[in-house]
Amino acid sequence: MSPTPATRSTGVRGRRPRTAQALATATLLTLLLAACGSGTEEIPEDTRAAGLGREDVVSAVHEDSAISSELPAKLRRSGVLRIGSGIGVPPIAFSPEDGGEPRGVDIDISEAVARVLGLKVQRKHVSGASLITGLNADRYDLGTANLAVTEEREQVLDFVLYITDGTGFAVRNDSKLKKVDDLEQLCGLRVGTGTGTTFEADLRAASKKCAADDRKPITVSTYPDAASHFLALRQGRVDVLMTSSSVLRYAATQQPDLRFLGETGRKNVGLAVKKGSPLSEPVRDAVNQLIQDGTYVKILKKWQLEPAAVEKSVVNPSATP
Repeated sequence: MSPTPATRSTGVRGRRPRTAQALATATLLTLLLAACGSGTEEIPEDTRAAGLGREDVVSAVHEDSAISSELPAKLRRSGVLRIGSGIGVPPIAFSPEDGGEPRGVDIDISEAVARVLGLKVQRKHVSGASLITGLNADRYDLGTANLAVTEEREQVLDFVLYITDGTGFAVRNDSKLKKVDDLEQLCGLRVGTGTGTTFEADLRAASKKCAADDRKPITVSTYPDAASHFLALRQGRVDVLMTSSSVLRYAATQQPDLRFLGETGRKNVGLAVKKGSPLSEPVRDAVNQLIQDGTYVKILKKWQLEPAAVEKSVVNPSATP
C-alpha cells in the first residue's frame, strides 16, 4: 500500500552516532511500519478460531535438489530456515484456540517453500517492527506478514511475490449498502479501520473530498486490532469496515452476520528477505515450483484465497499486479 507519514517510533536507539546511511535506513523503517496497508500492525493476534485450517496440504511436498542447490552454502549447512512471522487473524496467520501451531496461508506457503528447499522451519512470532529490523540484523532469513510491496519497502528489503491483496469492505447483513467501488460512496457513513494504516489515511482524504463537494464527511473510527473492528460493526458503532480484503472475505465465510462488499486496488504481496540476500531467487524458484506442481492452488483453495493467486513469482515486483 502507499506510504503515509510515520505515526509511531520503531523504538530502535543506537548508542553510537549514526552514519548517514544508518539514519536513512532508520527513517525508512519508521516510514514502512506506518505505511502498512496490510501486515501485522492491523492484523493482530486473534485466537478465536479453533477448528480452521486443519487440512494438511503441505506435508507431501519434497525437496527439489535443483532448487535447493541454489541456496547459500551457510544455509545448506545449517539445514534450518529461520522465519519471522506476524501472527494475526485468518486466513493470513493466526493462533488456533487449542494452543497448537499457527495456521494460515502465510504459514502453509512458507512451510511448503522450506520443504522445496530441503530446510526445516524455525519460526518465531514477531511484530511488524521486530520483523523488519530482525531481517536486516540477520536474526531471520525470511519474513511473512502479508506485506504489501511498496517502493519504500524495496529500498531496505527484497520481496518474493506469492499472493495479491486489496482494500476490502464489509457490512452487517442488515446494511442497505451493496457494493463499494469508490470511497466517495462512503460519504456520510461511519467507517472502521486500523489505526495508523494507509486505510485510515485514504479514508480521511476521501472525507475531505466529501466535504469539499458539499456532502457529509466520513466519520472515521480507528481500532488497534481486527477483533475490535468486528466488535464495533456487530455493536452498530460503525456502518462499514475497511481493511485487507483477504481478511474480510474470509471472515464473511465464517461469520453469518457479516457480508463482504468487494474490494478496490489490489496490491502485490511478498515474502520478505534482507536487501541483497542470495535467498531471494531460491525462494522465488520454490514458489514457482509450488505453482507448477499444484500445491500452491491447494493452499489458496484451503484458505478460500483463489482470487489472490499469482501466475508466476518474481523478485521485487511492482506495487500493483
